[in-house]
Amino acid sequence: MLAPRRFLPSISSLLALEAVDRLGSATAAAEELALTHSAVSRQLKVLEGQLGVTLLVRDGKSLRLTRAGETYSQSARTILGDLARASLEVKATGSRESINLAILPTFAVNWLTPRLRDFHKAHPEILISQSTRLERFDFEREKFDAAIHFGEKNWSGVNYLPLTGERIIAVCAPDFADDLPLTPARLLNMPLLHLESRPGAWERWFQRLGCDAPRLRGSLFDQYTNLTEAAVSGLGAALLPEFVASKELARGRLIPASGGYVENDGTYYLVWPKSGETSNALKLLIDFLRKPTAALES
Repeated sequence: MLAPRRFLPSISSLLALEAVDRLGSATAAAEELALTHSAVSRQLKVLEGQLGVTLLVRDGKSLRLTRAGETYSQSARTILGDLARASLEVKATGSRESINLAILPTFAVNWLTPRLRDFHKAHPEILISQSTRLERFDFEREKFDAAIHFGEKNWSGVNYLPLTGERIIAVCAPDFADDLPLTPARLLNMPLLHLESRPGAWERWFQRLGCDAPRLRGSLFDQYTNLTEAAVSGLGAALLPEFVASKELARGRLIPASGGYVENDGTYYLVWPKSGETSNALKLLIDFLRKPTAALES
């Protein structure tokens, strides 16, 4: 049940408050919102009167939000953003069923999305929206139906569907060093590129090959795309999953830096919350991804 109407401000008032907070003046807010200065001031006064709290104070020629105003503006910004996204989703999907999927971008581009082509052919009435999330999140707070997760079964409160394992290879630019591929011992002293979401990946790789590497340093990247381009540019050697490395090796932009593919720790999973009801659309996607043909190697 919604709160009483007297506690629900108008969208116009919230837009005015958010714009003044972000831009620092009623004049700038009025210009952005295509309103007059007096109209923005009126919206803010109505909002303060409705809440019974001072939200803004004049500071010279500009307006400054009070602490209550800052807190309320942040909440308004989140609500307006959620409403805008919900409106866009309704507009895009219409009466069709939809799945909001949180994805790991490189895996989605190279493994998942190509497989969804057959799913869309079988179920054209279902739309799948994808948004990047690199870390675990709270399904209660973020409006996703499911997510792609890599690693172990360490995400509480979710169901797991294994999708595929991962093989990795150390790669570098063709002119990165003389006498490529290098021995692990030689590579240990070369510039190494690291991925934020895979801490300790190089250490484990070296340990498997019989080298102790307790304190590796090097440039840090948040996504495989940037990490790959850095390796291509000769900034260092990188550990890449097979679905990324195979394409770059075939193009000749990268070559093996040391050894070949090795099995990596961890699995790619589709996860979805245990609480709540699983939609029919998501059930169909889960059944599709369970089929062996959906898990073929790229």
